[in-house]
Amino acid sequence: MSSSPVSTSLPAQPYGRPPLRTVQVLGGGAGAGSSAHVRSLATGLAARGLRVTVCAPVQAEGEYDFTGAGAQFAPDAVSVLRAACAGADLVHAHGVRAGMRAALAMRGRRVPLVVSWHGEDPTAVGALGRLSRMLERHVARAAAVVLGASSDQVDLARLRGARDARLAPVAVPAGPGGTEAAADPGKVRAELGAVERPLLIAVGSLVPHRGYSVLLDAAREWRGLDPVPLLVIAGEGPLRAELSRRIHEEGLPVRLLGRRRDAAQLLAAADLAVLPSRWGARALLAQEALRVGVPLVATTVGGVPELVGPGAVLVPPGEAGALASAVTGLLADPDRRAALAVAGRAQAATWPSEDDTVAQVLSVYDELMERTRH
Repeated sequence: MSSSPVSTSLPAQPYGRPPLRTVQVLGGGAGAGSSAHVRSLATGLAARGLRVTVCAPVQAEGEYDFTGAGAQFAPDAVSVLRAACAGADLVHAHGVRAGMRAALAMRGRRVPLVVSWHGEDPTAVGALGRLSRMLERHVARAAAVVLGASSDQVDLARLRGARDARLAPVAVPAGPGGTEAAADPGKVRAELGAVERPLLIAVGSLVPHRGYSVLLDAAREWRGLDPVPLLVIAGEGPLRAELSRRIHEEGLPVRLLGRRRDAAQLLAAADLAVLPSRWGARALLAQEALRVGVPLVATTVGGVPELVGPGAVLVPPGEAGALASAVTGLLADPDRRAALAVAGRAQAATWPSEDDTVAQVLSVYDELMERTRH
């Protein structure tokens, strides 16, 4: 995986001071957005002279090549994480679960902990909900600074007791897994079987919070269109069997593509992107769709409205009828789709760059290290 160049205009380290040693911690459940962010962050920090260790699942190293970004990679085993944190000046965890593991690994050490909340599920109920809230409270209070990917995440961190919670939007890295345009959209559409029909795309793991059951309900409603749109879902997960059964039994115009490394190319070839999630912060699909000018239909959850602004059509979560109506309305209105493509690109131009993101994180690190020296 490659990443766009990161400026090295900032000085690496003050003269006579050893390089800052940081550990970036990714949990096993980290999504593509968090993993891509850590890869981009590792690239930028290493370019500025910091020593970066990424503790993450081995699978994540294989896909995101943190060592190629200039970082040292360490598997996320408890003993390895503890050893890595023991040699760090600062630890930065990405996600609440990663934050909990980092806090336990750092127990007894006076080292600053930064936690990025990229999108924590506020809908969990019962025992799972109680456990999630307990973890959030522990991590929020253990962190010197919580960086929220969207305003709602900052509010949640403060509600859970964070001493210092700040808005820190993250950029979508360019390159594979980022925002590359398809070299030949026609070929992509032909391979998917969507030459003479509209192509819709959703991207993300097959898990409940993605809202794919509602998306299939919506697909059932647009079977009467002529031509019938084809919906492709790029992603893998525990709901595959259930979704496959429904697609077969109900005759839905939907294909499950599994995990794809060419999701950016698939997206660029699509007529519409669909984001039916029940919750989320800075959804990766939303960012990629707006950047390449693919009209987006998304749900009004978490940080999504703040992220997309006027660059997407928003519908309430869990309402298949509203989702189906938004999709059919856009398919019937090419002028509206063209206007959304323009508005999406304009909205994307307001987002921070990778360089902006690295600079903001580095300023937080510098602030925390100044505190420890006084």
